[in-house]
This record gives sequence, C-alpha cells and structure tokens, in this order.
Amino acid sequence: MKFDKKLGIGLLFIILLTLISMIIANVEVIKNLSISPLIIAIFLGTILTHILKSRYMIFLQEAILFSTKRVLRFGIILYGFRLTLQNLLEVGFSGLIFAFFIVISTFIIGYFIGTKIFKMDRELAILTTIGSSICGAAAVLATESVLKSPAYKSTVAVSTVVVFGTLAMLLYPFLYQIGVFDLSAHNFGLFLGGTLHEVAHVVASGNAIGMEVANSAVIEKMIRVMILAPFLLVLTFTGFKNKKEGSERKIVIPWFAVLFIVVIIFNSFGFIAQENVILINEFDTFLLTMAMLALGLQTHISKFKTVGAKPFYLATILFLWLIIGGYKGLELILVFCK
Repeated sequence: MKFDKKLGIGLLFIILLTLISMIIANVEVIKNLSISPLIIAIFLGTILTHILKSRYMIFLQEAILFSTKRVLRFGIILYGFRLTLQNLLEVGFSGLIFAFFIVISTFIIGYFIGTKIFKMDRELAILTTIGSSICGAAAVLATESVLKSPAYKSTVAVSTVVVFGTLAMLLYPFLYQIGVFDLSAHNFGLFLGGTLHEVAHVVASGNAIGMEVANSAVIEKMIRVMILAPFLLVLTFTGFKNKKEGSERKIVIPWFAVLFIVVIIFNSFGFIAQENVILINEFDTFLLTMAMLALGLQTHISKFKTVGAKPFYLATILFLWLIIGGYKGLELILVFCK
C-alpha cells in the first residue's frame, strides 16, 4: 500500500480519536469500571460512522484498512511482551491444564451451539465464542484478521464481551465473599483468570478480593492469552474458515501469530529492562486501541439487525458455562493434580 497524503491525513484522524479514547478510559469513573480503551474506541468509532458524511468515510477508507490490518497485526505481535514462559511455572500444572480446559471446552461448546443449534453464521459464531474463551476484544480482533470477516461481526462479538465480562467482573467477588466458591485464594485466582473475558476484568475482580487472588488470576489469564497464537494456527490449518463457493482452499499462515510466540520467548530471557517493557506495553495498547477504533468506523447499526439476538443468546450460554462448568472443571483438575 502506497503511503500517500490521503492515507497520512486519515491516520492522523484515527490517531487523534485513539488518544481521545484513551483519555476517556482514564477518567476516574470509567477507570473504576475497568472499561479498557479498546472498548471505548470501538463504540466511539461506531458512533462516528453514523455521524460522518459518506464522502468523509470514503476518504478514510485507506487509513481504516491500514489500521485494521497492519497496525492490528503489529499490535498482536507486541502483545507478546506482556507474557513470559515463566508464567507457566507460577501457576503450576493445574493452572496450565485449567487454561487449556477452558479454552478448548468453551470453543467446542460455543461453535457447536452457535452453528448447529442456533444456525448462526459460522464466522460470527467463532468470533463470539473466541471472545469468551480466550481474551476478549484482543482475541476477537486477532481472529477477525485470520477469518477476514466483515467488521460488524467483530463489533457484535466485542459487544457480548463487554456485557458478560462486566457482569462476571462484578458478580464473582460477591459470590466468593458469600461462600459460593469453596476455593483457596490462589485457586480462586485461577478460576478468575481462567473464566473472565478481559484482562481488565481479571485485574479489577482480583483486586476487589486481595493481592494473592489478583496475582494468580492475572498469570492464569496470561496463559489463556498465550493459547491465542496456536489457536489461530489451528484455525488456519483446519476447515473452520469459510470457503468461497467454487474456489480452492488456500492456506495462508498468520505470521503475526508466529511472531507473537517468538516475542514471548524473547521476553522470557529478560533482555529488555522492565521499565522499557512497560513502555512497549503502553504503546501496544495504543496500537490495539487504534485498530479497534478503525473497526468501529467500519460498523453500522444496520448490520446488527441482520444478525439478531442469537450472538447474545450464545454468549449467555457461554457465560453460564464459564461459571458452572469452569468451577466444576477446576475442582476436578485440582483433585487430579494433587
């Protein structure tokens, strides 16, 4: 893609809106609700696409495409700096098994119910399911990049993450305090990190209970994030991607997912000082927010009418599965790993 004046002006506009999203996310009320700038950005972009005149949207198309493709993939690669291989050791074998159990079981249940029972569009079923099973909005974005699905489907999936992730974030500490979950602080942290949607949800819910819960919860969540890269590779090499009628199936390796793993391995050796890693993570949040803003600019409310309420029915079932199935699954895994 040629970097011309039109693209430059469009990117400046998206960058400005990205900065506004991040400022809004840091407003105390919003921050206390643990609403990430990624979520703010997609809704800001969606609002603006209904306000801006069509000639302005046409002018922005190059910049939107650049942001949802190149910027997004670079952001996913840099996301690896949030993780290290040492994270696997910190939660033990039970934490590792639980992370894989949640991701695999949730995806299988969501894909089957979405496509076979609700007869949902395959891409929409995958995006909705992956938002619940791995890492919320970031997973939806990365998966959309592999599926090459329309932007509105990702927006619908992210909407389910916002609704049910926020509900779980508020519900879990309350249920723990009244004794519904018979788990130690460390093990309840595994449950939080293994079943909550967004990293921000995990941090907020864990800190509402205590540092021991928060620490194990964040590490467990990061292990789920690690599974994103192999998941995208499996998605690429299996029949989950929709085939165009009359065309041969062409396998395209998502190299950004491979580089994501490489970055995790590199980060595990501690070559970069921690303060610099923090700066990289802040820049990465900006890139992902920028991609999400561009995604919102591609989304019109009319598209929501075509999908109906089925994605939210599916997300409700997955929400209940994460609470009940996740709790019972963790109990069995803890017994098995003794």
